[in-house]
Amino acid sequence: MEIQLSDHFTYKKLIKFVLPSIVMMIFTSIYGVVDGLFVSNFAGKTAFAAINLIMPILMGLSALGFMIGTGGSAIVATTLGEGKKEKANEYFSMLVYVTIIGGIAVSILGMILIRPVAVMLGAAGELLSDCVLYGRITFISFPAFMLQNVFQSFFVAAQKPKLGLKVIIVAGVTNMVLDYLFVGRLGFGIAGAAVATVCGEFIGGLFPIFYFARKNSSLLKLGRPSFDRRILLKTCSNGASEFMTNLSSSVVNSLYNLQLMKVAGENGVAAYGSIMYANFIFVAIFIGYSIGSAPIVSYHYGAGNHSELKNMFKKSLRLIGLWGIGLFMFSQVITTPLAKLFVGYDAELFELTRHGFRIYFISFLVNGFNIYGSAFFTALNNGMISAAISFLRTLLFQMAAVLILPVFFGVNGIWSAVTVAELCTLFMTAAFFIRQRKKYHYMSVTSIRYS
Repeated sequence: MEIQLSDHFTYKKLIKFVLPSIVMMIFTSIYGVVDGLFVSNFAGKTAFAAINLIMPILMGLSALGFMIGTGGSAIVATTLGEGKKEKANEYFSMLVYVTIIGGIAVSILGMILIRPVAVMLGAAGELLSDCVLYGRITFISFPAFMLQNVFQSFFVAAQKPKLGLKVIIVAGVTNMVLDYLFVGRLGFGIAGAAVATVCGEFIGGLFPIFYFARKNSSLLKLGRPSFDRRILLKTCSNGASEFMTNLSSSVVNSLYNLQLMKVAGENGVAAYGSIMYANFIFVAIFIGYSIGSAPIVSYHYGAGNHSELKNMFKKSLRLIGLWGIGLFMFSQVITTPLAKLFVGYDAELFELTRHGFRIYFISFLVNGFNIYGSAFFTALNNGMISAAISFLRTLLFQMAAVLILPVFFGVNGIWSAVTVAELCTLFMTAAFFIRQRKKYHYMSVTSIRYS
């Protein structure tokens, strides 16, 4: 029997419901990593550094898709919880069409500005040429990539997380197979990796349109929209945290690259790229859980079911704590094979990368709570607090840490900056929860401990 948003969630039912979203995010991260693996091992570290230098820009712009997806799905799920299915479909349709128009505009702008942006980041010569080539090709599928990010959230709100997972798997396998063919076998280098990415993103972004546009068994259907400026603004404000997270990550990752170019040169950028690829896979567990559980929270918030919200909050914190400890222990064990997988062909780069892995991965003990905290407030349609957590976590504290710590600790300061930033954010996240517990009484610390 299919799990409904209106159900009471035990640990078993909760994990079963969110598992497709977690796997979907992990798989999305893996097929992004495959680009880096093939380029690093078959096209060399200059091409690999080029992808790592330009990737933060691409991810920063894609933040618009995450903003509409997470912010919009919270509104749509809340509207469904209120029993207004027709209105929910109108909101859903409007947000999808806005994403398409916005994606086309960003794609055109990105193709024009990619060269001056790469120069500003310090690229020159072959590194600059590779940045521009990879960027311009991948911008071709940018509208589809934004749609893919939007539908990741809406598949869950439509009670079809497994279908969303299947779409991502097909898109990811397409990308990986074409990476093997274009980069590994035919030697097309960085251009081949970009084309493989474009093909995968078109599948991930366009198939859901065909599914939701026709009669289907989900809660949502793509049809005639009812443009509502208030809902669009609410979507943007509600999803501001996810927009801030991705945009801030783009800015901060670029700052990391600039600092590493000064301290460790091109090897530093390549090492950081390897670390970020691995980090994407691990953190995808927390992000996937947050995406998968958010519509449940929104639905019960709309239905006024506070007992189930309390149940979700309590169980979520316990799961995230256990997963954080497990991820930290596992990541420390596999640092050597991970480093070999990415950059085993260069002894100096291998040592730098392995050492960076061990320090950077300490952050897994903390970051899951901050990711979930931000997502929880988004699900409650409290975009202001959600955005504040994301702003502190991904921009303010990380910028301060990555600028100050290297002065005293060199490259080790860069690797440890993320953990310091996450710890500072955790104190603020806890403070936000404590201050809001009168409004949302199911967030009280005592309910977590004793209920």
